[in-house]
Amino acid sequence: MADTVPAEERLFSLVLALIATEHGLTKAEILSSVQGYRQRYAPGRDNATLERQFERDKDDIRDLGVPLETVESPLETGNNQLLRYRIPKGAYDLPDEVTFTPEETTLLNLAAEVWREGSLSSESRRALLKLRSLGMEVDDSTIGYAPRVRVRDPAFDTLSEAIARHLVVRFAYLKPGESSATVRTVEPYALVTHEGRWHLSARDLGRDAMRNFLLSRITGAVTKTRTVFDAPDGDPAADAIAELDRVLAAGSVTVDVVPGSDAERRLQVRDHQDAPVVQGDGRRRLVVGCADPALIADEIASYGPEARVVEPASVRDAVIARLQRVAERHSDRRAH
Repeated sequence: MADTVPAEERLFSLVLALIATEHGLTKAEILSSVQGYRQRYAPGRDNATLERQFERDKDDIRDLGVPLETVESPLETGNNQLLRYRIPKGAYDLPDEVTFTPEETTLLNLAAEVWREGSLSSESRRALLKLRSLGMEVDDSTIGYAPRVRVRDPAFDTLSEAIARHLVVRFAYLKPGESSATVRTVEPYALVTHEGRWHLSARDLGRDAMRNFLLSRITGAVTKTRTVFDAPDGDPAADAIAELDRVLAAGSVTVDVVPGSDAERRLQVRDHQDAPVVQGDGRRRLVVGCADPALIADEIASYGPEARVVEPASVRDAVIARLQRVAERHSDRRAH
């Protein structure tokens, strides 16, 4: 069965589970109880693929600065199957010297509201009960916060449910340059985020080929059918990210930005150059990856005078066309 849980949710669930247990969890306990692993865990059978994913996830967590500890069993030193993993709460707390102003506290409270005040999701409740059934004391004030951020694309929830139930779906999809949307019937495999945008990795049944669909280009409602498909082998989410990375690396856009501007702050993290290049007019030249010319034209146009495309000409012309349409619409409003 393919992993239908997004990677970021799996890592988040793993961190919360390791914080919630004072004495740590063994690998088997993690794989059998934590959201993102337990869906594919087969008791008493070969779980080598899942164990390798856990090893990668441990490295990712540590790269993020999370103090994940490994504790050996005092009874059988060197037995990797009895190793326990934990995240000491004290080691992950903010330093005493870190404080927040009233304004910052307000923003943190607003962020907490976005996460629905940390209500437990059904998946987290199930994992919590599983941990307790294993005889472990857990702190349910820290485990299982259910992300409910509603800024995702409208199609997200329906597609997520269809992936979990292995149901074929149908939706209208509008590609750049087309005047009308076309109906696609697909087997949805995974939802992934790339460059800040959600994509659906799926097999397009009409074309009999794998495709990555940008959720923001799905028009109207997604329809779940009653047709059930077999889960694919491998890791569709990882395959989708690799393909999106390949497309991103194949194209680039050179843009001059105003120093200190919002355009610079947002685009400089994607700059491919080893060192910043400053132009004669004081603007900073950046070279950013381009996986979708239409999307990057939308983004650069939103920065207005803060960003100016140097090349390619096609993207520069697309940005100019967008700005001209905005100017024309404002002119029409003033005329009325």
